[in-house]
Amino acid sequence: MTHGYQPAGTTPYGIPQQRTTEPAPEPPADAPAPKNQGEQENRGKQAKPGRDRYLDLLRSIALVRVVVYHLFGWAWLTVLFPSMGVMFALAGSLMARSLNRPAWGVIRGRIRRLLPPLWAFSAVALALMFAGGWDPTKDPDHGGGTWVLVDLINYIIPVGAPPFPWHIGSKSGLLEDTWAVQAAGPLWYLRAYLWFVVASPLLLWAFRRAPWPTLLAPLGLTAVVGTGVVSIPGETGNAVSDFAVYGSCWVLGFAHHEGILAKIPRYVAVSCSVLVMAFGLWWASGHLGPDGWDLNDIPLAQATWSFGFVVILLQYSPSWQELPGRLAKWDKLVTLSNNRAVTIYLWHNFLIMATVPILDRLYDLPFMESERATAALDSTYMIWMFFLVWPLIGLMIVAVGWIEDLAAKRSPRLWPNGTKGTKGTRGRSSGGHRAKRG
Repeated sequence: MTHGYQPAGTTPYGIPQQRTTEPAPEPPADAPAPKNQGEQENRGKQAKPGRDRYLDLLRSIALVRVVVYHLFGWAWLTVLFPSMGVMFALAGSLMARSLNRPAWGVIRGRIRRLLPPLWAFSAVALALMFAGGWDPTKDPDHGGGTWVLVDLINYIIPVGAPPFPWHIGSKSGLLEDTWAVQAAGPLWYLRAYLWFVVASPLLLWAFRRAPWPTLLAPLGLTAVVGTGVVSIPGETGNAVSDFAVYGSCWVLGFAHHEGILAKIPRYVAVSCSVLVMAFGLWWASGHLGPDGWDLNDIPLAQATWSFGFVVILLQYSPSWQELPGRLAKWDKLVTLSNNRAVTIYLWHNFLIMATVPILDRLYDLPFMESERATAALDSTYMIWMFFLVWPLIGLMIVAVGWIEDLAAKRSPRLWPNGTKGTKGTRGRSSGGHRAKRG
């Protein structure tokens, strides 16, 4: 029996998919922290040396939310926790801190950390596509001809949208025939991240001279290109829309690092954020997409809701050198997920799909011959997928996660959760499955 897992919805590349985590956190999440371990408020102060565990915790939550969203496809998750807005803000804050060094070296380092993990993923994905009989030069969805081969470069350097077959194989095969769409879905984030990194020196220069216009300009751009007032076709339009929707969140990361947010009275920042978020929900209520309240289908709602949400998170941002209280028990997992953020993000869709042929083997067991047993597995199938995908992610971390270390010019580690065995301290650092954006 083939369960035939079908994503809840797919749309052309660049409009769907879940956005999720900063590809190259810096420095490593298990780097030693300064010895002052007391919790301090971050208001009005520049970022301290080392990483902030509060920000690391947010990144880990965002990664988990991405996996859950891609598995179950619950639209309300985009409202509960706008992962991509949060992650672009965290990336922007880290980028602003890094730009205290020469800009070209920072950009080169970020790109170097991003590309080798992408190459490993691309090698596997393309090998499976070609083995499945895909010929990009004869694919009518990409216009055919040899020019489509140029687009394959985006599997090496993600400056645009890489081509992939919308249908490959059979619905009754080992994987559903839209597996390539789902596997390639997360690659939109690497494109957006790359362009934000390249644009950051100019954005930071503009922010330091005109902070409020630079911060709010992407929201204004979203109101133009994200509402149909101006329509830009093709991947150019998708890239501009991506920049607009999440640009203000990226610049909010600058504001957090520069201490601008901390200078605003908390009640003023929170009150204004609530108004902006309320506008986002109001706009969404009149522009619901095919998946209802999924904000990924409503650019202006996504931009304003994410903006207000991030402002509140950063306004209440403590500077944790260690996770406090009951959160401390999650220290190793937070460290591991931050050290392997790229690996988790790139491979999680593949691994969600891999749970299907594994779970389908359960139907062949002798005690599954009864209708009652089959019905029980059918009704809990998604739950079993949820529990199975995490050990698969763990196996992938061991298998290819060390490539992130090589890309960062570190010694390779199989399980970098901050323990002594991974050459780190005990985490004292600061700092329906569908191809949808998040």
